[in-house]
Amino acid sequence: MKKVAIVTGASSGIGLESAKMLQKRGYQVIGGARHVEKMQSLVEMGGQAHQLDVTNESSLTEFVDFVLKHYGRVDVLINSAGYGSFGALEEVSIEEAKNQFDVNLFGLVRLIQLVLPTMRAQHSGRIINISSLAGLMYTGLGGWYHISKHALETMSDILRLEVKQFGVDVVVVEPGNTATRWQKIPVDKLLTVTPENSPYRSMAINLAKSLKNSNATTSDVAAVILKAVTSKKPKLRYQIKFQEYLTAKLLKLIPDQIQDKIVMRLFS
Repeated sequence: MKKVAIVTGASSGIGLESAKMLQKRGYQVIGGARHVEKMQSLVEMGGQAHQLDVTNESSLTEFVDFVLKHYGRVDVLINSAGYGSFGALEEVSIEEAKNQFDVNLFGLVRLIQLVLPTMRAQHSGRIINISSLAGLMYTGLGGWYHISKHALETMSDILRLEVKQFGVDVVVVEPGNTATRWQKIPVDKLLTVTPENSPYRSMAINLAKSLKNSNATTSDVAAVILKAVTSKKPKLRYQIKFQEYLTAKLLKLIPDQIQDKIVMRLFS
């Protein structure tokens, strides 16, 4: 019997690449995303594509009902849906901040709530939460994205302690800048919410340049996610490149004042 894997955000980038990689490895993959037509390559490989809006309760319940009706189990949940909302805390609307949390945290947690009863009954399962190095650090103008990813990191730690007794693993994957279409969204939002006359405009221009850089490809990230899924004893956290692993370790040691100086170089 094939193991069943759910992948959210599966219409592009890391989500799509991970879904296809798992399908190749013999998993039955059900990809969820708002744009089903963009998952055709997964369908051609034998995977399933289903409409999913992680901010919509009925969409979430219908999605999980579909999976359980057709396959009766969930072995892996990869929470890859997410986006980056950038801009100064003074200038980003609270409505946008709430939407950032709805996508990056609350929708993700609601999906976990819906699949956990099945995983507990199986006494097995693995939840892979796609966080970011942004969940370990901070930058000016990265506010609500960083905050949401810090919250995701802590939520994952708490969840891991709660569900370990039921045979369910919780793993966090922390990519750095990755070459995907994802980068265009925060850059566009950053320059939109930071108008020409904003006191933060020069900071926004410099940060936008740095966001366009990338250290890894979607295939690099998907390969690490595959490792997190298939390892008998997965690590609690995975980074993608050695320099990102090193960064994660150093962030625990560097005083906040030094971190401030390092991060401010992005804006100079």
